[in-house]
Amino acid sequence: MKNFKSIALALVAFVSFATTAQTSKKVDASKSTINWVGKKVTGSHEGTITLKEGTLIFKGKKLVGGNFTVDMTTINTTDLEGKGKANLDGHLKSDDFFGVEKFPTATLVIKSLGEKGNGVYAVTADLTIKGKTESIKFDLTVGKNAAETSLKVDRTKYGIQYGSGSFFDNLGDKTISDEFELKVKLVF
Repeated sequence: MKNFKSIALALVAFVSFATTAQTSKKVDASKSTINWVGKKVTGSHEGTITLKEGTLIFKGKKLVGGNFTVDMTTINTTDLEGKGKANLDGHLKSDDFFGVEKFPTATLVIKSLGEKGNGVYAVTADLTIKGKTESIKFDLTVGKNAAETSLKVDRTKYGIQYGSGSFFDNLGDKTISDEFELKVKLVF
């Protein structure tokens, strides 16, 4: 009888542990998308960038963490062609902007999450661009096999000041918005 109670207790403990254990779900980088929009006084440009790798961490069905690496060398302008596209892609990859030769990746690490209901989480994360890490907040909607978000990033927090009206006077119609927008879909 004593052995039976010990076995039963061990089984209950195992089942309890199994239901609260964390599981990592690898993000399928080839099916995931990151679209960006950068704005300036005279218009905007848009494009894509490639997710290198990522993981979402769940406890049961609840999202509890995650980390992602973006391949900054893949910055791609999609609203231009030819020389204009080549020039903008090259400028975005240069030290004026993302300095991809020295900083080929950017990372995002989820630090805390708050449930808002219906699969929506309020996320606080550390975003590292050009070797500088800053806290960022955004909402993330998590479904069965995908997660989506739209967020704005203030580039000047990462030392990217080129064309910023916050740092330079008399830029006129050459002023570029401090924030760029990202629309992200993570497939897992």
